[in-house]
Amino acid sequence: MADAERSERRVRPAPLLFEPSEAVADPEHFFDLESLEDPAELLSRATELTLAFRAATDRAVEFQAVAAAQLADPRRFDRLTTADIALRAEWTEDYAEKMVEFGRDLLSGEGLAGHP
Repeated sequence: MADAERSERRVRPAPLLFEPSEAVADPEHFFDLESLEDPAELLSRATELTLAFRAATDRAVEFQAVAAAQLADPRRFDRLTTADIALRAEWTEDYAEKMVEFGRDLLSGEGLAGHP
């Protein structure tokens, strides 16, 4: 992935706010969007949430890849096979292999903050 594309993707959208447990119990409640009456405001906030969820998903996938690469590291005495990783993460073995490779790429230099 190109550096410009990676840094563009890391732009932090609106923060995701945790919802109170009583709001989560209400299936109609979703980050207070149902209470917004102005369609322009609703579109704006819903778009912010969409971007925030996408950014969170991308970041979480990167951490999954790093963890998969670390678990598959042949220097580990307790290393896992890609089949074992696939089973734990509920992936196909082919996908696990791709994630291990992606994680190795991230760890080798393009990296995640806080990882070498």
